Formats: sequence, structure tokens, C-alpha cells
Amino acid sequence: MDAAEFRKRGKEMVDYIADYMETIDKRQVFPDVEPGYLRPLIADCAPQDPESFEDVFKDIEKIIMPGVTHWHSPYFFAYFPSASSFPALLGDILCGGIGCVGFSWAASPACTELETVMLDWLGKMINLPEEFLAEKDGQGGGVIQGSASEATLISLLAARTKMIRRVQSEKPELTEADIMGRLVAYASDQAHSSVERATLIGGVKIKSISSDDTFSVRGSALKKVLDEDKASGLIPFFFCATLGTTPCCSFDKLLELGPICNKENIWMHIDAAYAGSAFICPEFRHLLNGVEFADSFNFNPHKWLLVNFDCSAMWVKNRSDLTGAFKLEPLYLQHHHQESGLVTDYRHVRLSHQFEHLVRQDERFEICAEVILGLVCFRLKGSNELNEALLKSINEAKKIHLVPCHLREKFVLRFAVCSRTVESTHIKFAWQHISQLATDLLKTWEKNHHQQKQQ
Repeated sequence: MDAAEFRKRGKEMVDYIADYMETIDKRQVFPDVEPGYLRPLIADCAPQDPESFEDVFKDIEKIIMPGVTHWHSPYFFAYFPSASSFPALLGDILCGGIGCVGFSWAASPACTELETVMLDWLGKMINLPEEFLAEKDGQGGGVIQGSASEATLISLLAARTKMIRRVQSEKPELTEADIMGRLVAYASDQAHSSVERATLIGGVKIKSISSDDTFSVRGSALKKVLDEDKASGLIPFFFCATLGTTPCCSFDKLLELGPICNKENIWMHIDAAYAGSAFICPEFRHLLNGVEFADSFNFNPHKWLLVNFDCSAMWVKNRSDLTGAFKLEPLYLQHHHQESGLVTDYRHVRLSHQFEHLVRQDERFEICAEVILGLVCFRLKGSNELNEALLKSINEAKKIHLVPCHLREKFVLRFAVCSRTVESTHIKFAWQHISQLATDLLKTWEKNHHQQKQQ
């Protein structure tokens, strides 16, 4: 493809994407395919002779789209939102066009400097304490990661290195292996599975801290476990607090947890993957109170800030903790300049409260966790089997898409307002659809129950 054809095909692709976005509500949100659907539709190996771009382009609708879950559909209420917007798509094109790999300042100065300045902007937008900003001569600063999982892993590894060096300076007779075997990380029993995965990669133990009735971790619960572990010779070194947990969007109590972590020299990382964008709004900023005690903080602009995946923003109070843990400088990376020493759509929140209101009006249903941002956890009053059957009928109908979670022993349906284009009419449609399916299900459920009693 030469530049002339690229101009032509590029315009076609832009038109295709614009059409896709404008008509996405007409597409079925969840695909009608079985695992392995794609393999028979394409050749066993790459073609010997090139195909025309027209033929390749036709395959988008013929082969790809039938297997796409449409995350930007206004009928997508599963997981958490994934952001996108036309300016972000254009940014991706420019980024791909320049195609540099910015692993150091000299590898592409604009890359490094723009990232640093933009993360200062974003930090100021959520009113992060100054210690987290790079500014002209700050100790802290932000960096873009691929995901919140990566940010947790990197902060855990940095905390591990910091604690090993600390303990060795006090007890030089201990080897790194001795210390590693005694290190313990902590997180809520509601924390994302990526926290446990980070400890597996980092080769350290992890313990769950029990959350309270609102699914939040309190200071007293953490302190109890820390005291027990220290008494048995373990070394607590890392605590991951969550703001906006994946199952039900609960918030750990930073103001209670932070001082404990600081006193015990435990690295406190805050994972606010979903909720963090909301802190831009003054009315939600109080949910971040206590961040001043943290060593690192992360949230995902690619969830709510109209930035395409993957863009996960991470800040540290002391960036030398990170660079020091991972510093390796082969000759080809050593340069003279080496460092020496937006608008988001918070209608999601309003719409989630609209859905909550509709659920509360129906006495057959219950709300299972406080609705703070754009997630509503709800279920039919009754057994887990009943709610599993309801979710199955919702997702088999393929009009809307939801996913579940477990809150304690309850099977719960999660309704996450996701799409940028979702409106009140979509919320009403979703609730009417769920309500009708519940009515149908309860009829057959009661009938079956009645028959079983007669037998």
C-alpha cells in the first residue's frame, strides 16, 4: 500500500468507524457464536498471494463483527465501561503513524515530556496532593501503565525491593531469600484478582482482610491481622486499598488505613481503576480523602475519560522508589540528557441512580450494595439459583448484556452504566426487559415448585 492508497483507504476506514459508532445501537450487543466459530471462516494458513484491500475490508463485517461483543453499545451494562471517542481514535492514528518507542528521554523526548506534563494535569484535576506531581523539581510524578493490574504489580515489586533493602540495612546477616520468605502483602477480600496475581509473580504471601457490612476494609481489621503476623515473625510490606471494588464499587476507609500503613512502614497502593475518574467532580472528591497517606495511586482514564484502551494512570510520591527497583542501564540506553537526580460524562452516575430507583420500586427485587457511582448491584429476593436463571435468560435474550458477582454468599447481578451514548430511554428499556423476564421466570419457577410439592 503506497501513500496514495493509504489516503483513500484511511478515509474509508474513518467512514466505516463513524458509521459503526452511529448505528451501534442497531447491532445485537452480545454475539450469536460458539467457541471456535472463526477458524472455519478463514484459511488454515496465510495466503501465498496477497488479497486486495477491498476483500480484506469485506471480512470485517463477514468474519469479525459476528464475533464482537459491542462494548460501546448503549445496551452494554457488563463489567465496567471502556472509554473511546473520536479525538482519542485520531490520537491513536497519529501515535501509530509516528511509531516511536519511548523507553527513554532520548528515544523520543516529546514522548517522555508530554506524558509527565499530562499526568501532572490529570493529577491536579483530581486534586492529588502536590507530592504526587513531578512539576519542575518534584520527587513524585505520574506514568502511564497498560492496566491497573500492571500498576499494582509494579508498586508491589517496588515495595518489595524497598523493604528488602530496609531490612538488610538493619539486619545484614539476613539473605534476600530469608526476607522474601517472610514478606506479606494485604488486600480486601473484595479486591480485584490482579492483586493476588501480582503476589504470585512477586513471589510473596498475600492475606485477605475481611471487609465490613458495606464491603469496605476498616483500619481495625487490618491492624488485627498485622499484629498477629508481626508476632509470628512475618514482615508486612504492602497493602492495596481499593476505591470502587469490581464486585460492588465499595470504598476502603483510607483515613483509617493510611496512618496504620505509614506507622508500620507498609507501602500503601490505592487501586481506583474505575472510580478514579469521578474524583474530578468536586462532589465525589471526598472519596479520595486519605490519599495523602499513600505511596502510589492508580486509576484508568480508559474507563470513563473517553481515552481508548489502554491508558492507566499511576502516580508515586517518590519516583526513585520505582526507578531504583528496576534500574538497568545498558550502554545503548545511556545518554547525556539522562535524568540526574478532560471532560467525562457523569450522566453515568445519574443514570445508575435512575436504574436503582426503578429496582427499588419493584418489591420482588433488592439492592445489594450502596450505589455511589455508575454501578448498581441488584437481585431477585430468593435463591442464588433463581438469580442465576434470571441472568441466563437476560444474556440469552441478547437485548442487553450483564455480568454477575458474588457478595458474601449471594449471587448478584451487576448493572454497570458503560456506553458514552447510553440515555434514560436505554435504562428504561433495560429495566422493562429485566422486569418482564423476571415475571416470566417467576411464573415457571412457581409452577415447577408447585408440581414438586404435589409429587
